[in-house]
Amino acid sequence: MQSNDARIIRGAAIPTAAVGAVAMAIGAVVAGGDGASGVALGVLVAAGFFAIGLLALTMVGQRWPDLFFGAAVLIYTTQMGLLLGLLLLLRDASFLNGRAFAAGVLVGTATWLAAQVRVHMTLKVLYVEPESSSTSAGGRP
Repeated sequence: MQSNDARIIRGAAIPTAAVGAVAMAIGAVVAGGDGASGVALGVLVAAGFFAIGLLALTMVGQRWPDLFFGAAVLIYTTQMGLLLGLLLLLRDASFLNGRAFAAGVLVGTATWLAAQVRVHMTLKVLYVEPESSSTSAGGRP
């Protein structure tokens, strides 16, 4: 993992955890302990899905850079499909508040994506390697 990738994960995970703590407190006030645990689980699920997706995309980018964009689209749609499936699977679960869980997933997803976009916008990554200062014989200076 490159240092840029670690910065992106940190830059998305920290705001997601902070917003998740606030959402968990709101869930506790609105729906009690079940609401707080549902929101916490939802935020953890969203952050986990996106962190794993970012790590997978990093591995694809290192091994097969030509497939990077296609892999990004595939990973994102797979994440959204799995999140939808998990929401549908847990909608009638008796051990957590379903609305609080869904709210936690939505809050976690929105916060993670917004923070990741912000980090990408502020991160300065060279995408073209500068030409070396030495010139070869017959080459241009």
